[in-house]
Amino acid sequence: MNTLSKKNDLIDEFDIIAKFFTPLAKDAPGTFGLLEDAAILPTIDSHQEWVVTVESIVCNVHFLPNDPFELIARKALRVTLSDLAAMGAKPYGYTLTIALNRDLSDSCYLLEKVSHGLTIDQAEFGIHLIGGDSVSTDGPITLAITAFGITNKAKALRRSAAMPGQDLWISGTIGDGALGLQVAKGILSKQYSDLAGRYRLPQPRISLGCRLSEIAAAAIDVSDGLILDASHIANQSKCRLVIDGGALPISESVSRIIADHSEMFELILTGGDDYELLFTAEPEAIQKIKQAGYELDIPITRIGRVDSGEGVDVLDHNGIKLNLLIEPGWTHF
Repeated sequence: MNTLSKKNDLIDEFDIIAKFFTPLAKDAPGTFGLLEDAAILPTIDSHQEWVVTVESIVCNVHFLPNDPFELIARKALRVTLSDLAAMGAKPYGYTLTIALNRDLSDSCYLLEKVSHGLTIDQAEFGIHLIGGDSVSTDGPITLAITAFGITNKAKALRRSAAMPGQDLWISGTIGDGALGLQVAKGILSKQYSDLAGRYRLPQPRISLGCRLSEIAAAAIDVSDGLILDASHIANQSKCRLVIDGGALPISESVSRIIADHSEMFELILTGGDDYELLFTAEPEAIQKIKQAGYELDIPITRIGRVDSGEGVDVLDHNGIKLNLLIEPGWTHF
């Protein structure tokens, strides 16, 4: 890890590593106390394979400037773990790169909060830091996490395995993240603070993803919006996904908001930040899916089907295609 700019309050580079990051790696074999330039990953069984993913979160893009910094760190880790969940992989460890603005006067305080937040989630998800980097920048605060997971060979869930005749399912509820951002920005009432919590601290469905590797066909996590992420499955599987708008699982808070602001229905379809698992499965898998949901205490809802054709259609309560979508979801470019 490299040191940050001396314009702020940071101490020596190696003291930074020892104080904030080494404790996060102390139980991870092959990290050597973060005193080497790289870590050594363990040898895994011949029937297993590695799954690797990286996510970056940037101030004013993925989080707000006044969000608690320990929650920012936890969100950065969780959205990366959600990628592993979508492929049915069990997390092993992660690296962290953090870029702090060189003019910050409280960098030590922020790094302490980062370390504390990651300590909490390492305990929850059974993983450890295995390396990383720290840099200064003239730009916004940025955290990038690379996560390593393990799955059984030929069992990784892909976006390209959906086939006509399969059912379309989703875990949890949708719309909480998108409307939670509206609460966090003060656009919606603070009485819906539970939604802001869902935006700031998503729940990666790791245990469910591992179970689905034996049940589901295609899968993706809903990060950029239900419609856009569904379209990735449709495009890569060369099929059409049909979503029953009346079957969408929404929380009580989202239901109340939609009752008062019907125009926000589109946002629950396109807003993203839910990090729920959207997946397809054969109709005969229904009992296994329900059993997994029951045992893991995770609601799982059938919301549509896979047909021949292309693209994604959303139907209303009468089975008529909705034509209200302007943008299918979030894109950076």
